[in-house]
Amino acid sequence: MNIRGPGRALRICVGEADQWHGRPLYAAIVEQARAEGLAGATVTRGIMGFGANSRIHTASILRLSEDLPVVIDLVDSHERIARFLELVEPMVSEGLVATWDVTIELYGANRTEG
Repeated sequence: MNIRGPGRALRICVGEADQWHGRPLYAAIVEQARAEGLAGATVTRGIMGFGANSRIHTASILRLSEDLPVVIDLVDSHERIARFLELVEPMVSEGLVATWDVTIELYGANRTEG
């Protein structure tokens, strides 16, 4: 799949300990994105952050947290992201879900024959 041109980015910020049907929420979201045929997803584990409750989560040695921030980034067409949002909204009971317009300059697998 090659994608270029206008697109939509989706960022979901949740806690590492958040669950969806007994599984880590971030894993459930990525698996759902794959099942829906989205272009891709990246999960990044943060080393420090806070959210709506203003409680600091940190990986510092003095204050080891078991609920570090996790960010899931996805980029695809406006239509696919809109459809995916309908599936994700019930899954995220606490956190942040944000979207913005992007221009996709390059996306695709580079398969070299050898």
